Amino acid sequence: MEHEDVDTKLREIEELLEKLGKKHPKEMGAFSRFLRETLDNKALTTREKELIAVALGIATGCEWCIVLHTQKALEAGAKPEELYEAGLVAVLMAGGPALMHLIPLTKAIERFTKEHGEG
Repeated sequence: MEHEDVDTKLREIEELLEKLGKKHPKEMGAFSRFLRETLDNKALTTREKELIAVALGIATGCEWCIVLHTQKALEAGAKPEELYEAGLVAVLMAGGPALMHLIPLTKAIERFTKEHGEG
C-alpha cells in the first residue's frame, strides 16, 4: 500500500460516510453520536482508545480501519512505536494474518508522520 493508497482509503471512508449519511441519516447520526461518545476521554484517553482501534483493525483485517485509526492515534499523541506495539498485540491475539496487516499500518504511519514532520 503506497501513500496514495492511504489517501485513497481515507477518501473512500469519507465518500461512504457521506453517501450513507444522505441515504440513512438516522442510523448514521446514531452511529456518529455513539462514535464520539465512545472515543471521548473517560477512563481511557482518546489516544489509548485509538491504539485499541488500530489493534482491532489489524486483528479483523480492516485496512480502512487501520489507516483511519492510525491517523487518529497519531493526532491524539500516539508515537509510531506505540502503534507497532498495539499491532504486535493484535498479532499475538489474531496470528499470522494479523502480522500481514502491519504492512498497511507501516504505510499509514509513514504517510502521516511525514505529513507532521516526524519519523
